[in-house]
Amino acid sequence: MFDLHSGLRTAYLVRVPAIAVSARSADASGDLSEAADSTADLIVVGAALGGRGEIDLVISPEYRRRGYGRAAARELGATEPNGLTAWSHGDHPAARALASELRYVAARTLLELRKPLGAATAEADTATAPSRENEAAASASLDGGIVSAFRPGVDDEEWVALNALVFATHPEQGAITEADLAARQGESWFKADDFLILRDADGRMIGYNWLKIDEAIGEIYVIGVHPDAAGRGFGRVLMQAGLQRLVDAGCTTAALYVEADSLGPVHLYRTLGFVDHTVDVQYRRLPE
Repeated sequence: MFDLHSGLRTAYLVRVPAIAVSARSADASGDLSEAADSTADLIVVGAALGGRGEIDLVISPEYRRRGYGRAAARELGATEPNGLTAWSHGDHPAARALASELRYVAARTLLELRKPLGAATAEADTATAPSRENEAAASASLDGGIVSAFRPGVDDEEWVALNALVFATHPEQGAITEADLAARQGESWFKADDFLILRDADGRMIGYNWLKIDEAIGEIYVIGVHPDAAGRGFGRVLMQAGLQRLVDAGCTTAALYVEADSLGPVHLYRTLGFVDHTVDVQYRRLPE
């Protein structure tokens, strides 16, 4: 059993008789009924996680296109209720076809966007960034407000409340608790100086840009602006502050994850030079 996301999930190995693998290799159209009943050694061809209404399944590349993924998905799906979800990492055409066959429909699309960093790209951003009126308005409206580092033990409660407000409709991010935040602060990558907080003139937290730096790649881990302050250019200000910090830290690439239907943020990231790196699709099984 594996404790993931505060819930129990079960790990599985996808195993088939060795003779079945040999038979398929020798004759893709051969009858495997006898092989299926064989007590010969089993070969691991894939792995999966099931539970909490979600399955994750992977078949080793050398054993794909043999029906093992289809059979495993059916078996795993039989143990879960309607509304079951499954991720296709990379949005592979074969996964799309299998999802359609098993009565799954696309429910979410998660983009990983990346952007090269360096002095040249930073200068280009400054020279070509649109919405200069918004940036000027953001600077003017700060009126003494500042971007500063997160203060562990001081800002926790206020940040959790703001994050819940910003991501009220997000199934995972909006549910983060103070305990979850404390756990992340215990991770080896966490540095308070990489957790940028935007406060207004009265000291109220109105935005944040949490960075996660892993050597050459700097991730915009999570960024948010208070709904009441939306549309005033604060998101761009926080992004530019975060990108500059990544450059100063020696990162050569910036990365972030965003829901494809978050049109405003996606537009902002693309104007800052981010492009698609990976596309992951979550499928949901239709009710019987």
